[in-house]
Amino acid sequence: MARHRINPRLVKIHRTYTVEEAARTLKAHKNTVRNWIRRGLPTIDDRRPTLIHGADLRRFLEVRRQRAKQPCPPGHIYCVRCRAPKPPAGGMADYMPMTPTSGNLRGICPDCETLIHRRVALQRIDAIRAELEITFPEAPSRIRDSSKPSMNCDSNEDGGAHEDA
Repeated sequence: MARHRINPRLVKIHRTYTVEEAARTLKAHKNTVRNWIRRGLPTIDDRRPTLIHGADLRRFLEVRRQRAKQPCPPGHIYCVRCRAPKPPAGGMADYMPMTPTSGNLRGICPDCETLIHRRVALQRIDAIRAELEITFPEAPSRIRDSSKPSMNCDSNEDGGAHEDA
């Protein structure tokens, strides 16, 4: 089966599950549920079939998810490849605006040298600036606004279409 995130909210807390029912409910393999039992998921008793109380299963999955979370401190960006929050190489990042109020910080992972991204609100950028050197790319200028338009530009100063016409 493909690896996916287990959703603890699919479990009904007032229901009792067998290993197979729990696996089917969570779209996981039954060996995965058996591994959870070996790692501390409480069962009702030691008899067959193995029964798991829904409240215990949900609590076990929520604790497991909370333990796996790694919050990013200020100045750090999560690297998906390394699976850890890291400060970008050289302490530098680029701000790429996505909406008028938020954008992405883009940097390079110091270990694996891949691009790392973090969503950030524009109003909170000053708190991150204390930790990182952030560059704001300027919008490219329009060809018409440049002092020397390109040779294949049809616009001219007097607004006429063509001299020959």
